[in-house]
Amino acid sequence: MPQTSRTNSKKERRQENEALILSAAEKVFAEAGFGGATMQLIADVAGLPKANLHYYFPTKESLYRQVVQNIFQIWLQAADTFDQAEGPAEGIGAYIDAKMEISRRHPAGSKVWASEVMHRAPVIQDYLETTLMEWTDGRAAIVQRWIEEGRMAPVNPHHLLYMLWATTQHYADFGHQIETLNGGAALSDAQWEEAKKSVKDIILRGIGVIK
Repeated sequence: MPQTSRTNSKKERRQENEALILSAAEKVFAEAGFGGATMQLIADVAGLPKANLHYYFPTKESLYRQVVQNIFQIWLQAADTFDQAEGPAEGIGAYIDAKMEISRRHPAGSKVWASEVMHRAPVIQDYLETTLMEWTDGRAAIVQRWIEEGRMAPVNPHHLLYMLWATTQHYADFGHQIETLNGGAALSDAQWEEAKKSVKDIILRGIGVIK
């Protein structure tokens, strides 16, 4: 086998193993929290030897931080709509759509983040004080510009962002409650579309973007 093919194969195998480990870790951390999770339990869920976990992630904390950073990076990508949007209707509307879809597809990651913050962020406080703060201030500045341009109601940009996070992430963090109130069944495709439309209508009307 040529050297390039062997190198590519090794790289692909590494990526597959890392993705498998991170998926398993996300589920275990979401259910057991950082304190209750063990590398052995994560290895069992991933279906890999424990030694493989330590090869890719030397400590439980390094694995945990990667899980948390992954969900945050997914959220950051959703926020690109702010930077590219012509105005608040497009930017905030698309952001709600994207965040709701993330809650649907990555509920465990959202729960890990929520649990970490509820426990005063013992592992990722530095991340909150740097990356999250910079991102939040940047998006708040965009909202403030829209307000000054008269394109939306004069609301506090930070509190608007908090409301967007709380509402969209509720569908992940309290998914069991929503399923219970939905007769014990997960939301269907049609119900998800209805939920996204309802959240957008309520928020965009509330900030004076649509009537």
